[in-house]
Amino acid sequence: MNKARRQVISKALEQLESIKGEIEQARDEEQEYYDNMPEGFQNGDKGSVAQEAADNLDSAVAQIEEAISSLESAAQ
Repeated sequence: MNKARRQVISKALEQLESIKGEIEQARDEEQEYYDNMPEGFQNGDKGSVAQEAADNLDSAVAQIEEAISSLESAAQ
């Protein structure tokens, strides 16, 4: 791989790391929201929606980490 393509990948990696951080923050906030709900709400619709959102954000983080790993391998 030439230098120009490595630079493109490097820039993409920086952007993905930034996006990953933002999604992790949103996930943590959503999980904290769920954790601070009264137990009755946690077991209700609001709790289900909040937990599902946190789980989906966690899945997005994992997929971004996989993309980062693939890009790092490609740049070697």
